[in-house]
Parts: sequence; C-alpha cells; structure tokens
Amino acid sequence: MSDVTAPRGKSGLLEFKPKPSMPPPVKTTGVIAWLRANLFGSWLDTFMTILGLYVLYVILSGVYHWGVETAVWQAETRRVCLDTSPYGACWAGVFVWFERFIYGRYPSEEIWRVNLSWVLFAAWMAPVWFPRVTYKVFIGLSAVLIYPFLAGYLYLGGERGWFMEVMVAVAIVSFIACWAHVLLCLGFSRNLGDILIRLSGFSSRPEAQHKYPVIGSGLLAVIVVMVAIQAWELPYMSTNKWGGLFLTLVISGIGIASALPIGIFAALGRRSKMPVIRVFTTVYIELFRSVPLITVLFMATTMFPLFLPEGMVFNKLGSAIVAVCLFSGAYMAETVRGGLQAIPRGQYEASAALGHGYWQTMGLIVMPQALKLMIPNIVGSFIGLFKDTTLVAIIGLYDLLGMIEAVSQDPKWIGLHSEPLMAAALMYFVGCFAMSRYSMHLEKTLGQGDQR
Repeated sequence: MSDVTAPRGKSGLLEFKPKPSMPPPVKTTGVIAWLRANLFGSWLDTFMTILGLYVLYVILSGVYHWGVETAVWQAETRRVCLDTSPYGACWAGVFVWFERFIYGRYPSEEIWRVNLSWVLFAAWMAPVWFPRVTYKVFIGLSAVLIYPFLAGYLYLGGERGWFMEVMVAVAIVSFIACWAHVLLCLGFSRNLGDILIRLSGFSSRPEAQHKYPVIGSGLLAVIVVMVAIQAWELPYMSTNKWGGLFLTLVISGIGIASALPIGIFAALGRRSKMPVIRVFTTVYIELFRSVPLITVLFMATTMFPLFLPEGMVFNKLGSAIVAVCLFSGAYMAETVRGGLQAIPRGQYEASAALGHGYWQTMGLIVMPQALKLMIPNIVGSFIGLFKDTTLVAIIGLYDLLGMIEAVSQDPKWIGLHSEPLMAAALMYFVGCFAMSRYSMHLEKTLGQGDQR
C-alpha cells in the first residue's frame, strides 16, 4: 500500500496528503533495557538465563548449607566436628591454624616483628598516593631498594655485621626522612631538601653546591642512628621457621621487585649490537624459559650446592629466592622486548635528532612509552609469580600451601583438607584481584592521553 492518499479537490486536481504516521515505539532505558538486551533478548537467551540462574542457585545453596548452615565454628578436634555435624564444614580447624597459615612456624612471641615490617612498608609506600607530595619516584625507589634490609633484619635478627649495621641505619634514616618530607609537603608545600639547604646557608650559593648539605645531613643522621642502635639486637630466627603467607609474600615480593629490573637489562642486552652481551643475555633468557620453575628450584637447592667449595653452605631459602628472581626475570625480558618493539622507529630518530645518547633515549623517551604499553603483561607475570611460589613447598619450604597441607598431618585435625584449601584460595584471590584492579587503575591513569 502507498503511504499517501489521492482524493480529488475542488479544482479537480489530485491532492496528496500523507497518512498520519504511527508513533515511534517507546524506548526502555535503565535496568529493564539492559536486561532485555543482554538476558532476555530472545527465547533462547531467556532459556539460558533461567537455566544459569537455576544452576547458580543450586551451587550457592549447597555451599551455604555446607559452609554456613551446618558448619562447625568451634571445636577442639576434627572428631568433635564430625560428631557435631558429619556433613558440614569444620571451620574450627581453620581458626585454630590461622596464625600458622599466616606466619608459619615463626614463634608467636616474635610475630610482632613481621607485623611491624608490614606496617613500615605500608607507611613507606603510602606517600606515593598523596597528590601534593613531590619526589615520589625517589620514595618508591627507596622503599624497593632500602626497605628490604630493615625488613630482613626484623625477620632474621641476630648479630649484625658492619654492612647490615650501615644498611639498617640507612633504612631507618630513609624512612624518617621520607615522612619528614611528606609532612613538609602537606603542611608547608616545601620539600625536605629545600629546608636543609636554607638552614645550612647554601641557598645563596650556586645550585651545584646545594647537594652538599643534603648529603652531609644524611651521613650525619646515619652515624647518629648507628650509634643509637648499637646495643639493639633481636633474637635470631632461622629461615626454617619462616612459613605461611609471610614466606609466600617474601619470595614473591623479592621476585616481583627484581623481575622488572632484570627483565629490562636482559631485554636491552638481547637487542644490543655487542655480540658478547647479546649472546650472553639470549642464552640466559632461552635457558630459563625452556625449563619449568620446579626444575630451576631443584637445581638451585640440590645441584648447585654440589659445585660449592667444601664446607660452604648456601641457605635453601636464599637459593629458592635467587632461582625465582632469575626465572621471573627471563620471562619479563621477553615482555619488555615486545614492548620495545612496539615503539615506532621515529621515536628513536627524534631522540637522536635532539642529541640524546643511548641511555637518555631509553630512559627518557622509549622505555616510559614501552612500560605503559606493557602494564597488562607485566601485572599478569606478577600474578603468575605470586601463585607459582607454591612450588617451593616441593623443596621443603613451608609456604602458605605447605602450611595448608600440614593441617591434615596434625593428629587433632587429621583429614581436614577442603576448609584450609578454601581459605588459601580466598587469600590468593584477594592478592591477585588487588593486583589486577591496580593494573586497571594504572592503565586508566597513564593511558588517558591515548583515548580517541
């Protein structure tokens, strides 16, 4: 049918009048529109949605019945749990062993040392997220490079050699200087360096001499702290007592902190024009990428000590950490190399036109752009490394998974498997999900200029 009618007018001519159009359909918005578009768009979508909701209901109701409704929350042994509720979860065992899950076999009276180290690290990194604080790069680098010495002594204790004496004092001074700088930035919009330069009277001198009062103040503070902590000594704690989530965080934290620097230098070495460096880094990368991590751990803890001089013993935990660092660094090198290849050649040529050398080009032009592109892969490698640390249980280290397995060997809780494994899964999920969300935050923050 035609959309118009053609009646005859008074003049005899045909008059064309359009038919009244139908009103446009009302568009639904909000939740109803989303549900219709994604869940109930057709009969098949509706059927699959209902089926999925039914399956989800069955699973969640079963988990709730097992884990909450019929669960036992307080008991002295697993036998008591079975007598109270034969088919319910026995969370009492998890609560009894929870401290061991976190700290391993670390003595209860010394756990404050581990907690203090975590609080110090959180306080050290917190200024990085304060908007008005300057020199955030130096704060972050000091936390990564200097904090481990203070944390290592808190964990290990014992007598300090001259090197550890100096590094512990440097770490304490760095932490105090960090927060003094933060307070000055937040309260007076000034930084610690400017205050030291002004107090020393060097503000009127050439700028090249402004570093001397800062360095001198730092050295003086280190000497004062070294004298103050001379009599401070913590009881020695063997690494055999380290375990649980604490050990997992130590191994994965050191591996994550060292993976990126190792990967950057290995990737640059593999792209180098110097044959010796290129061959050495290529062999290192391909060797560690060609074998599983468990093989590297066994070689580091079993085969490597055979090549050491007689009487020289290398710590098992130290061997495992070195193996994890080298393994993760090799994988990170290929991630970095892929990011470097994504940078257009024109960036290198533009940097050369400005008179920059190789290291200036890499540090100021190429590497910042490449790292921004590599954020998803880098964080993915970190998440994988965090989970792969469970393999150290194979070589006799009681990390989180090792302590989970130790529950079932306790005569009071023998046979308790599901509940501790669910607790461990929740801990790993929280850690991995936090890294994933922070990765997305970094992508959004650093990639705003790339939105089109």
